[in-house]
Amino acid sequence: MKILIINSGSSSIKYQLMVMPENQVICSGMIDRIGLETSNIVFKTASGSIEETLPIPNHKVGLQKVANMLLDAEKGVIKSTSEIAAVGHRVVHGGSDFSDTVKIDEKVKAKIKQLFELAPLHNPANLEGINVAEEIFSSAEQIAVFDTAFHQTMPEVAFKYAIPNYLLTENKVRVYGFHGTSHKYVSEKAIAYLKNNSKIITIHLGNGCSMAAIKDGKCIDTSMGFSPSNGLIMGTRAGDIDQSVVFYMIKNLGYTPDEVNAVLLKQSGMLGLTGYSDLRDIEAEAEKGNKDCQLALQMNAYRIRKTIGAYASALNGLDAIVFTAGIGENSSYMRNLICTDMDYFGIEIDKEKNQIRSKELREINSSNAIVKVLVVPTDEEYEIANQVFQLLEN
Repeated sequence: MKILIINSGSSSIKYQLMVMPENQVICSGMIDRIGLETSNIVFKTASGSIEETLPIPNHKVGLQKVANMLLDAEKGVIKSTSEIAAVGHRVVHGGSDFSDTVKIDEKVKAKIKQLFELAPLHNPANLEGINVAEEIFSSAEQIAVFDTAFHQTMPEVAFKYAIPNYLLTENKVRVYGFHGTSHKYVSEKAIAYLKNNSKIITIHLGNGCSMAAIKDGKCIDTSMGFSPSNGLIMGTRAGDIDQSVVFYMIKNLGYTPDEVNAVLLKQSGMLGLTGYSDLRDIEAEAEKGNKDCQLALQMNAYRIRKTIGAYASALNGLDAIVFTAGIGENSSYMRNLICTDMDYFGIEIDKEKNQIRSKELREINSSNAIVKVLVVPTDEEYEIANQVFQLLEN
C-alpha cells in the first residue's frame, strides 16, 4: 500500500511516499523557510536527490511543487495519482474532538477549521494541505493524525487550568499539548534503547519547540498548552508570558487584540529578540559577536533548563533526556548550552560525542553521567504512515 505523508509545519513541509507495511520509503523531501525568498526544496529518491532554492510564498504553492515533482516524467516516482492509496496528514490541533487517527470528511475539516484560532500558524496550513491533496490525489483516502492525541494521557492535575470550572466543562479550555507525533515516536525509540519504561524528558526543538515528561511510556505533562503558543521560546512565538502584558498592550499601548496576537505569534521569540527566525542564522551571527543573538540563545537554553528541572520533579527522577527535531538533532551549540551547569541533575555531555552528526540514535552524555543524554532523530512521517496503515487495516 502506497501512503503519502504530508507534514505541514508553520514554516516547512516534510513529505514521504512510503510502501506499508514494508516501511519502504520511495521518496522523501522537505521544503523549509516557506515565506522567504530563499526557500529550500529537497526531493530524494533511490536514484538521487534534487535540491533547489527559490521563493515559496505559502504552503499551497509548496504542496503543488511537491505534487509536480512526484509526477515528473523524468525524475518522478509515480505515473498516476491513482497509485497512492492514502494521504496521511499531520494536523496540529484536534481539540477535545479527536484523540485518535480519523478518516477525513467535511465534518472533520469543519472541526479543523474551527480550531484555527487555537493553532493559527498550523491548522490553516494543515487544512490547506488536505484541500490540495483532495484535488490532486482524488482517489486516495485522506487521513488525519493529530498532534494532540499523545498528550491525552496527562492527568487532570496537569491539564487543568486554575480558572473557573465551567471553562473546562463547557468550553474545553485546557492543556492539550502538541508535537505529540514526534514525542511519541522518539520516546518509544528511547525506551527501546534503554530497555525499560523509563522516566524521560523529550525536547523537540525546531521552529516550534516543546517538551514532554514521559513516565512508563505515557505523557504526564507538556510545555505547550491550549494552543502551540506557550512554553519555550520559539522561532517567532514568545512562549510563556505574563497575561498582564496582553492587557497592558491593549489598554496602555493602543494595540488591538488581533495586533497583540500577531506580535506574540509572528513577531516575537527569536525573531523579536534578534531579527532572525532561523536558528542557523542566529548561531552564525552569535559567533560573529552579535550580542542580541548571544543573549537570545542563552535565554532559549535557560527556559529549557528550567523546564527540565520542573519535569524531573514531576517525574520524581530522571533516566534520560532526548533531543529531537531540526535544532535538537543538528545544533551541537544549543545542546551544549542547555546541558551546561546541569550536573546537579546528573546531566553532563561529552563534547566530542556532541559534535558528531548522524541520522542514528546516539548517546552524547559523558561516561560518568547519571542521566543519559540521547539524540533521537524524529520520524513523524513514519509514525503518521504507521497510524494511517493501522486505521485502514482495522
